[in-house]
Amino acid sequence: MRYFLKLNVVSILYALLVFIPIEIMSNVYRINRLTTIRFETITILFGALLIVEAIGGTILLFFLIKKWLGDRSANFWTVILWIPYFVLFVYAYAFSFPITYGGDTANPVTILLSIIGLILYPFYILIINFIGITAGDRSSKAA
Repeated sequence: MRYFLKLNVVSILYALLVFIPIEIMSNVYRINRLTTIRFETITILFGALLIVEAIGGTILLFFLIKKWLGDRSANFWTVILWIPYFVLFVYAYAFSFPITYGGDTANPVTILLSIIGLILYPFYILIINFIGITAGDRSSKAA
């Protein structure tokens, strides 16, 4: 049961790792309208946040997989398990902060980039899981 909970926590972190950048990218117009920060500043801050989150999140998830989940092949369930959590986060965000002003909707390019990112994201999870499992194998054999 503990492994199942740890697997779900890792899946939640995977969902958050993709949810936060997509929501920030989709809400640039809303952030601009509410805070009156220029688009250039928002874009630079978003880029910096994306880089920090991608690097920090990858390192965090790599160590969590290696330490919590070990070298089980059941770790690959996270490739599928992050999807319901992502949908739940998107629904909760859309329900909590509905778009009431038509100018706040995301442009088509942002939506296209989000779709491409969501299609490629399971491959990213596979790579992290594979590296985490193989790194766990090497550390357990060395000991």
